[in-house]
Amino acid sequence: MKKISYLTSLLLSCTLLIPLTGFAGVSDVATKAAQYAESTYQKEMIESLRQLMTFNTVAIEGVNSPDNPAHQQFKTELAKQAKTLGLDYTDYGYVVIIGLGDSKQRVGMITHGDIQPFNASKWAQSPLTLDQISEPGKLIGRGTEDDKGPISNALYAMKSIKDLKIKLNKRIELYVYMAEESDWEPLRQHIKHHSLPQVNITLDSEYPVVTAEKGYGTISMTFPKTNETSSKAYISEFTGGFFGSQIPEDAHANIENANEKLLNKIKQRAKSHVGMSYSYQWQAERLSISALGKSAHSSKPEYGVNAITHLADLLAVNHWPKNTSGALVNFLNDHLGLGLYGKKFGDIAYSDDFMGPMSVQPTVLKTTDKGMQLNINIRRPSGKTTKQLEDEINSTLVQWQQQNQVKLVDVSNEINEPFVQKSAPQIETLLDVFSFYTNIVDAKPISIGGGTNSRLFPNAVSFGPSMPGTQYTGHSEHEFITKEQFVLNLKMYTAVLIELAK
Repeated sequence: MKKISYLTSLLLSCTLLIPLTGFAGVSDVATKAAQYAESTYQKEMIESLRQLMTFNTVAIEGVNSPDNPAHQQFKTELAKQAKTLGLDYTDYGYVVIIGLGDSKQRVGMITHGDIQPFNASKWAQSPLTLDQISEPGKLIGRGTEDDKGPISNALYAMKSIKDLKIKLNKRIELYVYMAEESDWEPLRQHIKHHSLPQVNITLDSEYPVVTAEKGYGTISMTFPKTNETSSKAYISEFTGGFFGSQIPEDAHANIENANEKLLNKIKQRAKSHVGMSYSYQWQAERLSISALGKSAHSSKPEYGVNAITHLADLLAVNHWPKNTSGALVNFLNDHLGLGLYGKKFGDIAYSDDFMGPMSVQPTVLKTTDKGMQLNINIRRPSGKTTKQLEDEINSTLVQWQQQNQVKLVDVSNEINEPFVQKSAPQIETLLDVFSFYTNIVDAKPISIGGGTNSRLFPNAVSFGPSMPGTQYTGHSEHEFITKEQFVLNLKMYTAVLIELAK
C-alpha cells in the first residue's frame, strides 16, 4: 500500500508540477521521477545485473555473436526482463533494441552486452557472480561497470518513466550491441540499413560528458624465432599480457646460465619499482622470474602498473644476446621503458591541449610460428596525421633493426582516427543534470583515452557510468562499481531521459 500511495502522490505532483528546489535545465518532473526510481527499484535493478552477469559473453574467436550460446542466453534473459518491465524488445542479431513509446522522434542510449576476458583465479568470487560480500559497498564482477551495470540502470530508468505515465514527445530506445569489445563492423552494417535516434548518449564511459575520444591503435611486430644460445647468461623466455585493451599485470622470464651475482643485481634494481612484486625460482642454472603489477584499462595506463615494461626494466642490468626473447627485452628497454607516453619511441610522442598525450603501452606478447609477437597499444589524440605517425613508427623500427642487426617480421600498424563531437545539442542538458545530482558546479565536457560507439551514432556523446577523478575499473581484474554510484547512475539516467524526451 505504501508503494501505491507514493506512486499516486508522485503522479499528482508531476502532473501539477509542484515546485521543488530547482536547477537550471532540470525540471520538477525529472527530479521527482529520479526520486521515485531510487526509492522503488534499487533491489530489482541489482537483481537485474546479477542475472545478466551470469552469462559469459566474452567473444569466441571464429564464432559470430548470434551463434554464440552464451550470447543467445544473455539475450533471452534480456528479453525476459524487458517484457516483465513492459518494454518492447527487438533482436537484430548483433544488436538488440529495447524501447518505450512510439514517436518517430527518438532518444537513444547506447550500451553493449559483451565483456572482456578475465582470469578467474584473481577474483575473490567468480567474476560471473555479483559479489557484494568481499568488499561491502561495492558490486564486484565482470561487466558491473563495463557495460552490464549501465544496461540495468537504463532498464529501470525506463520502467520508472513508464510507471509514472510521464508524457514524452520522443521514443526512448536502449541499444545493446553484442560485439563492442571485439568487432565493430556488424554494428556499422546495422547502422547502414536502419534509421537511428536523432539524439544519443553512450553509457560506456565517464561523466560529466565526453565529447572527444582518442583513436585506438596497435603497433605489432614479431621478433623472429632463433635457436641461438650462449655460454653466457641469456633470456630463453619472456611472456606477458592478456588482451590488447588491458594494461598487463603478469609477466614471466627465464634466464639461462644465471648466477647469484646476476640475481643480486636484479633484486637491487627491483627496489626502485613501485607497485610491483617479483618472485624468483632456481632450477639448475635457470632463473625464473614472475612479475605481478596491476591491471587497468589500457586507455588509462596511469591507473595500472605494466608488468611487461617493469620486468623488462628489471632485466636492464644487461644488454642481452639477441635471440628471440633477448632482442625483445632489449627493444622494450630501448624504446618503451617505464614511461606511459612513448617519449623513448623516436619522435612519436605528442599531446593535444584538450585530449592530452598519446599513450604507448605494450599489452600482449604472443608466441607464433614465426617467433614472439609484441603488440603495443596506442591511444592517439588529435594533432598528427595517421601518415605522420606511421612514418615516425616505421623510422624508429628501421633504425633499431639496423643498429641491433635484428630483422623484425610481420610489422604492421593499425591506427584509428580520434573522435571529436562538435554538434550534440544535448550537452548542456547533460551537464545540468550531472551538476544537479553531484553538486559539482561549472562541469565541462572532457576527453577520454578510450573509444566508444558514440562515434558511430548521430549527435552522440558519452554520459557515465564512471565519476571523474575515480579509477575506471572496466577491463581490470578487479572490476566493480560502488552501490552508491550504481544508484546515482539510475537517478541521473532517469532525469536525463525525461529532459531529452519530454
